[in-house]
Amino acid sequence: MQLDMAADELKSALNRLKRAQGQIAGIIKMIEEGRDCEDVITQLAAVSRALDRAGFAIIATGLQQCMAEEQPAVDRDQMRTRLEKLFLSLA
Repeated sequence: MQLDMAADELKSALNRLKRAQGQIAGIIKMIEEGRDCEDVITQLAAVSRALDRAGFAIIATGLQQCMAEEQPAVDRDQMRTRLEKLFLSLA
């Protein structure tokens, strides 16, 4: 199955990925400048969480699309939110 990357459901995931991209550039700069190890690790942890959340949102959207094909009467936003929360509870 191919996800429609322009879909409203994926906007938040794309925003998280763009934010993470900026954070990664900042981390690279921090390392090049010899910044404190604790600061670098803190930023790495934040990027890791952002990537995880984006990935879970994408997974939830894919599952939602599969389930919506089977049950078209189900509210798509509600289902996506529920699926994303389930995946986040496993993180």
